[in-house]
Amino acid sequence: MKREFWKRLCAIVGNEHVYTDEPMKKHTTFRIGGAADYYVMPHDMGEIAEVIRVCREFGEPFYVLGNGSNLLVGDKGYRGVILQIFKNYGDITVEGREMKVQAGALLSKVAKTALEHGLSGFEFAAGIPGTVGGAVVMNAGAYGGEMKDVLKEAVVLTREGEILTLTGSELELGYRTSVIAKKEYIVLEARIGLREGHIKDISGRMEELKEQRVAKQPLEYPSAGSTFKRPAGCFAGKLIMDAGLRGFSVGGAMVSKKHCGFVINNGDATAEDVRCLINEVIKRVEEKFEVTLEPEVKLLGEF
Repeated sequence: MKREFWKRLCAIVGNEHVYTDEPMKKHTTFRIGGAADYYVMPHDMGEIAEVIRVCREFGEPFYVLGNGSNLLVGDKGYRGVILQIFKNYGDITVEGREMKVQAGALLSKVAKTALEHGLSGFEFAAGIPGTVGGAVVMNAGAYGGEMKDVLKEAVVLTREGEILTLTGSELELGYRTSVIAKKEYIVLEARIGLREGHIKDISGRMEELKEQRVAKQPLEYPSAGSTFKRPAGCFAGKLIMDAGLRGFSVGGAMVSKKHCGFVINNGDATAEDVRCLINEVIKRVEEKFEVTLEPEVKLLGEF
């Protein structure tokens, strides 16, 4: 049955786009994670929908991955199919002041394309290390900007295999959430609306934000970005720092000394190291401040 399943996947996307026992540490920004049973890289909507249909037919679990920038995969890996919507599905089309973007496009590439066409409004996302698909699901944001500010509509695939086009209001975009996340839809495309601007001003703003990131974030270490969601009325990083956890470590995982809101892979960290550290940070912050931190990083697979 396993070989038949593999053959069906290969028939959809091609043998060269189906890996077996693929180490997930190669595909996450944490550089952590055991092997996935199957790693599949489709090229278009039809292939994505067909791979999911075959997964359902064979009863195989699946998980949609972009750039792996907000994910911690367990040391024992993932029993099922990783469906990577990334480089093979990342076209960008500029239509006036709007951009039609496939889900696998990197936010940095979208921002660069907007800059080249003199379009302003996407500068905030230039340094976020993720794809458009993931950004839409979680309403990604930084430096005062969010996807909901620019997103006109998104094309999604439902769990039942139906393709829907949802408008901005229908997406129910909130702080790190959306109807897509709640209903487990899969983002296929997004339509982004921007405004005309001067290339020099847009470039200057992007460079300004880049300098802030370099100065304040531990970009020199593997991480999943900001580890915790922002609690109401305060900042996770400050709570962690005030709890005396700057530089706190478990194995190879460490609370960044540069920015306490980041958990970093300080050298050969395991997924269990990271998970234990996150749980300990939550425990100590709650004990000291009676605030419960909620992880922004998603956990996947077997630990």
